[in-house]
Amino acid sequence: MRRTCGYVAQSGGVDPQITVREELITQGRLYRLTRARAAERAEELARDLGLTELLDRKCAALSGGQRRRLDIAMALTHRPKVLFLDEPTTGLDPGSRADLWDLVRRLRDEHGTTVFLTTHYLDEADALSDRLVVVDQGVVVAEGTPSALKLRYGGSIDASLQDTFLAITGRSAAPADQTPVAV
Repeated sequence: MRRTCGYVAQSGGVDPQITVREELITQGRLYRLTRARAAERAEELARDLGLTELLDRKCAALSGGQRRRLDIAMALTHRPKVLFLDEPTTGLDPGSRADLWDLVRRLRDEHGTTVFLTTHYLDEADALSDRLVVVDQGVVVAEGTPSALKLRYGGSIDASLQDTFLAITGRSAAPADQTPVAV
């Protein structure tokens, strides 16, 4: 199973004291790649994930988006068939978030990787998912394609996934005069 799956935790797990290159090579060695093959794979992943210029930078000096790309590179070291991403865009700026979406699409389309994505961002789920499982309070309450769920629960294929989720779970959006304001 370990060779088949890759996993990226919500909080990540890089060693801040070593370089991006060292982190990727160490990950490769954990998957029993030779040192030479691990170094080669580190270069490939850095190129694919826009980390080439960061290979000799300490992990502690990476931005949130760069660290997230490194987390994903580490999970891809052994070319898994299945990749689990737990809240991969939490805390990312819009540009880094868009880059990550593109990466997920490339993994699926170019490499045939099955990606299991957990997210609270419903626009992300709508944009990236072929199939959704809606979990509310630990219970699966609906599943299907985004279009089918929107049509069934949102009343229209053009409904937002946010409105669809609210309908599925029996909740409603806050009235306009009670909408929280971000500070």
